[in-house]
Order: sequence, then structure tokens, then C-alpha cells
Amino acid sequence: MACRSAMWTAKRPCAGADKAPRRPKVVARTAGGANHELSMDVLSTWRRATAVCFDMDCTCSEDDSLDGLAEFAGKGEEVKKITDMAMNGEMGLEEALVKRLQIINPTPQMIKDFLIARPPESRLTPGIKELVNNLQNRGISVYIISGGFRPLALPFAKLLNIPPENVYANRIYFTTDDETGMPTVYAGYDKEQPTAKQGGKPEAIKALRSKHPLEDVVMIGDGITDLEAARMPGGADLFIGYGGVVERKEVRESADFYITDFSVLTKTLTNHQVAFVGSGAWACSAANLVAKNCMAREDFESNVRMWVYEEEVDGRMLTEIINEDHENVKYLPGIKLEKNIVAYPDLDDVINEADIIVFCVPHQFVHRICKQMVGKIRQDAVAISLTKGMRLRSDGAQLISDMIRRKLGIDCSVLMGANIAEEIGKGELSEATIGYKWPENARLFQEMFQSDSFLVETVQDVEGAELCGTLKNVVALATGIVKGLGYGSNTKAAIMRAGMSEMRRLAKRLYYTVQDETFFMSCGLADLIATCEGGRNQRVAKAFAEMNGEKTLGQLEEEMLKGQKLQGELTSDEVQAVLRAKGWENDFPLFTTVNRIIHGQLPIQFITQYQHIAGFEAVEPSSDEVESAIEDAFTVLKV
Repeated sequence: MACRSAMWTAKRPCAGADKAPRRPKVVARTAGGANHELSMDVLSTWRRATAVCFDMDCTCSEDDSLDGLAEFAGKGEEVKKITDMAMNGEMGLEEALVKRLQIINPTPQMIKDFLIARPPESRLTPGIKELVNNLQNRGISVYIISGGFRPLALPFAKLLNIPPENVYANRIYFTTDDETGMPTVYAGYDKEQPTAKQGGKPEAIKALRSKHPLEDVVMIGDGITDLEAARMPGGADLFIGYGGVVERKEVRESADFYITDFSVLTKTLTNHQVAFVGSGAWACSAANLVAKNCMAREDFESNVRMWVYEEEVDGRMLTEIINEDHENVKYLPGIKLEKNIVAYPDLDDVINEADIIVFCVPHQFVHRICKQMVGKIRQDAVAISLTKGMRLRSDGAQLISDMIRRKLGIDCSVLMGANIAEEIGKGELSEATIGYKWPENARLFQEMFQSDSFLVETVQDVEGAELCGTLKNVVALATGIVKGLGYGSNTKAAIMRAGMSEMRRLAKRLYYTVQDETFFMSCGLADLIATCEGGRNQRVAKAFAEMNGEKTLGQLEEEMLKGQKLQGELTSDEVQAVLRAKGWENDFPLFTTVNRIIHGQLPIQFITQYQHIAGFEAVEPSSDEVESAIEDAFTVLKV
């Protein structure tokens, strides 16, 4: 018999979060020839399901088992009329069950003989075994929820490797025959079973949820009772109508998605293909983590594709070196890359089949790269950004994840944390935080990156996590400067504490949804400590201070970083533009002081007097007023 459903609605981001981009729809053509729109929301729910429940009759089997038993007993036509009335909603389920069983008057021997005469192997619907096997290989729990009877359903469950405890169906009662002393006389059925009642299928799903931590449940079936399974509170989150055996108008018109061939669903469960956009030190270390997990998981394609900005290194192309020697000798020398990381010089070759896109390039290049990608990526793709920084627009600052989300029309999470690339490449214990809007994507990304040496936590706060990763580079410049001036631990700690305070206050001013707890996760405090102690921003800023500003940060970047980009200076400029536009410069004295020092508007030594910045006007480095401004600053230092 069949199922039921509440019109499924997509899960929304947490209150106050930006609305997720509207996802386009793709069209799936069923075997019946009709066009049925499979929206990205429905596809997303289907793919993230933790449990899939199948109706039994006319869904798993090519017939109604009770009707088949009736036909075997010579009562087929009479019983089929009642079945059709129940499935079309013209008769209640309980009334139909009673009448059908009274007509058939089954016995255990009759059921046994029927299963021998019409074995389940000959009655499985085409494609059901492949679909169930695919779901089970992905770790998804599969259930049968039937208004029929357990003795008829269990043989099908065995064929599909569904354990008996995952079968919800009605039990038939038999009493003892006075002559034989055997339980062979039909005596009714267990009316207390949820599936024995109208509205029982959603009750069965509610029972499943109470026993197991199921997040998203999908119901698949052919009848009205299957449809109802997602229409009632606590029932399924999605209903997929199946018309491969019998087509019912109301089911076809009301289902969230309607199919006549199970291969349509099987094809949507293709393995994830990961694409890395970027090939610097951090990208290579992160790709190594993902590549190891892809090799170990059956739901991921083993090869991880990586876009490499092609350049010549010691007479060989960098893509050739990575693919043949499995090492990025320019940006991550000494660290072997997994052999299933495949480098490509053409961005299109990397992204065209990927449904997971990892961005890990200097933030000033992301906008241009996104423009190249428009119209070339899969509609169901999701992204995660490992890039730290922001982009300035006429209407203010834009986070990189928001740029990706808007430009490409896909969801974009972020991964931020205490992530020194070389240390992660060596397998040293590290942590990271995933900031997300959609929980199912966070779960996918966590599984993709997590390892025994790389611990990943999640928080529903994209903006907070990303701003932590962005703003800490400015604090790292401040820490590098005090290191270069020879100050000790007290001064470094004071600068880092002040920096953390300004990071938090600015983030919460820009986005009211930012959570305080985010700053105590790996993306916040841990990343700040790691960057201020071992990152390239503090290293270059230290050299800048030791040379008393005789060389610019840009010159030192070129000399010290071997082609890698220094994010701190650009981020400082972007932050300062926001502060200036909003009149907040004096509210964030450390950020303002750092920006003026790196541009020669204040002496380097002023870093420890940042709290006095309100008394000094910003001047252009080329202005005649620079010397007097520096002289005034030194006066404060002497006080």
C-alpha cells in the first residue's frame, strides 16, 4: 500500500543570516516522458537525507502483495477493487484492510505457498535494488514502511539487505485449529501498529526519529498514504512519488518530485567531485587533507582536481612538477602531495564537473576568477572559501564568501583557523572552524577535511568566522612590528589582546548576527595566536620594523615570500577604508595606527602608543605634512 506527505519546505539559514541565493532548477525527464522540475532545494534534501523510507507494494514490488495473495487464493478481482478504492482515497485504510483480509482468509501455509509460486526475486521493481544499494553505500539508513503485512514484506527486505528491524508493517494473528492444534486460523491483525491506521506512516517516521538522530527523512511511494507521510508534523521532509507500476493523479500532481524510473534518483547520487581553485602553500596542504579522505570514501571521486597558475620553475612547468613529482617545489617545498591530486593549468578543466569547489587564492584575485567561472559550474555545486580578506565596493566592504555566493549563485561556507600551511603539511596537530549557513553543507565539508591531526569544528556564523580570519592579519602586522622593535612577551600579549578586542567589536558592528563564541574557536583566538607567532604577515612586519621602514612591505614581500602574497597590508587598507567611510577610525585605534605606520604616516615606534591615535590626523605619505606628523608622534612617545 502507500504513504503520505506534508508539502516539504526547504530548511532556512539561522535567523538574521543572509538569505541563501536562489538556486536555479534543473529538469529531470522520467521514463514516462513527462517533464518534472527537480529544484535544487529538493535535490539538496534528497542528497543530504540520513534516512530514506520506501513503500512496499507497487514501489519495491511490481504488484500489491496482498492483491497477489488474493489472486493466488482465487479472490483477486474482489480484493483489487477494495485496494484501488483505498489507494485513491475513496476508502479508509483500516476499513480496506479488514475487508481484504476477511475475503482472503489467509493461513501461514497459503502465504508460504504464494511466496514459492511468486518469489520476490521475480517481483522487484526495476532499479530498486541498485538505488537501495547506492544509498546504503553512502551510509544512509533505508526503511520499508508499508500498510501491508510483515510476512509478505520481509522477503523483499532480505533481498534489499534491509534489516528486519527497519521494516514497519502489520502483523497477522492466527489462532490454533481445534483439529490440528496448529496456529492456522486467521484471527485478524495487530491494529495497534502505526501502519494499520490512517495517518500511520508519519507516525512510524516520528517513531524512527525518536529512536535515531535522523535529520532529513525522504519518503518514496505510489499512494495517498505515502503522500501523507510528508504532510503531517514529524513526518518526512520530502516526498518523491513513484509511478513506475501504477500512476495516481493526486500523487503525481502533489509530490515534491515525481518519477517513473528509479534510475533517475540513482543518477543523482553520483560521487562528489572536488575542485581546488588555487595551488599555493595553504591550498596544497588543504588539498592533501581532502585527497586522503577522498581515497578512503566511496561517495567521493578519488581524484582531486587543482587549478594551478601555470609558471616555469627550474625549466619545468609547475603543473608537470606537481603531477609527476607530487610536490609543489615553489610554494610548499619538502612536502609530498597525495598522488590523487591532479594539477591543471586550465580553470575550466577543474570546475566543469565539480560539485564541491574549494577557493584558496589571494583574496584580491577571487572576483576576477569568479567572473571566469560564471555559467561554467554545475547548478548543484557548493563552495567553501579558505581565502582570508574582503573586497571593497562602492557600497562598502564585501566578504569573499558573499562575493562567491552572489557571483556564482551557490552556497559558500568558510574554513578558517590556526592553519600554518607547512605545519599542516607535516601532519602536526591543527584545528579549523567551518562557518556555515546550511547545516548539510557544513557536515559535508567537515567530513571532507577532518582527520586525526586536523580537527574541524562548525559554527553557524559565516561572517564571524570569516572576519576573524580576515582581521587577524592586521593584528599580525602589529605583533610583527613590536617583535621587530625588540619588545617582549608582555607587549606582544597586550597588542594581541587589543587586536582581538577590535576584531570582535568591528565584526559585530558590521554584522549584528556575529556570535561571541566564534572568537573563542579555532578561527578566532587560535588563529590569532598562530598568525602572530608564525605567520608570514608578522614575519615580514618584523623585518619592516627591524629596518626602521627603509623598505616597504611590498618590497619585503617580494624578497621574503618567493611569490606568495602578503594579505595583511591589503587587508589593512581595506579595513581602513571602511573605518574612514563610517567615521570609526578613532574607535579602532590599533587598526588605524597599524595602517598609518605601514604607509609612513607615523613612526614605527608609535605602535605602543596606539591609544593616542585620536590626536593625529591622517596625512598622505607624499605630503609635506608627514615630517611634522611624525615629529608630533615622537613628542607623544617621549611623554
